Amino acid sequence: MKKIAIGIDIGGTNTLFGLVDNSGECLTKKSLLTSNYDTPEKLIKAIFDGVQEMKDDRNDIEIIGIGVGAPNGNFYNGTIEYAPNLKWKGVINLIQLFRKYFDLPVYVTNDANAAAIGEMTYGVAKGINDFVVVTLGTGLGSGIVSNGKLIYGHDGFAGELGHTIVEENGRDCACGRKGCLETYVSATGIVRTAHILLAKSSKPSIISDEKITAKSIAEAAQKGDSLALEIFDYTAKKLGLSLANLVAITSPKIIVLFGGLSNSGESISEPTQKYMEEYLLQIFKNKIKITQSFFKEGTAAVIGAGSLVWNELKNDETNK
Repeated sequence: MKKIAIGIDIGGTNTLFGLVDNSGECLTKKSLLTSNYDTPEKLIKAIFDGVQEMKDDRNDIEIIGIGVGAPNGNFYNGTIEYAPNLKWKGVINLIQLFRKYFDLPVYVTNDANAAAIGEMTYGVAKGINDFVVVTLGTGLGSGIVSNGKLIYGHDGFAGELGHTIVEENGRDCACGRKGCLETYVSATGIVRTAHILLAKSSKPSIISDEKITAKSIAEAAQKGDSLALEIFDYTAKKLGLSLANLVAITSPKIIVLFGGLSNSGESISEPTQKYMEEYLLQIFKNKIKITQSFFKEGTAAVIGAGSLVWNELKNDETNK
């Protein structure tokens, strides 16, 4: 029997889950619209049903554990705690809920931390001891690896780059504060920027005020639309400054962009690299490369969550 982990990525927009083997291959996956489920219990039941369908399609697998990446996922407690981009509020004990349906080990972490573990185990950061993954989805998260170890902090919440304040009294954030980085740099943040600049600009643009998405802005930028390029430049400047500050603290070798907005490719990575270099302290200049995850779109988050299982099982064996 082939041993398999279940990888689950609970996002503010979509929840993805699938079967991940120990080589980092996602064998099959499914997607659910997170907002369709008014309680976490209903979502987990839907995931269970989906996993059962996957198992019914294969009789050669043995599922050995579940890895979950989620906004404000706490590795120490197995909980989601006060996630600003989910409509379920307060503290949600994911491990307790999953064990109603699965008799398996369950590991929970922040979605960006899961992405970092995936990159460290199977991706572009394999063999690199010091790096940062920045997830650019509905919000902005970060997973920080130093000396080969993921930094969780004393309470499990280290790595909240998206909720560092970049503008005093800036844009309202779902966390209840103002001016957080993710209100400027994320799929939702770039759309907010687009609406603001479109209202101010007299430039002709193929961007429609009624149908703005991060994807439509990226497509316009790739066609050379000047307003779309201005939107990306503004976004990259915010991100580049924040990454320069992060470099001064952690000194990573690479920074990996991961998730929806990173699929804009060079439209986001090139100006971000440029601005980061401008803001970097001299001792760090020309040392840190911004790159993109090479995982296939749609499987990256699932592989990251699944790799959490393999990583923890490996640690258990090492500590025996």
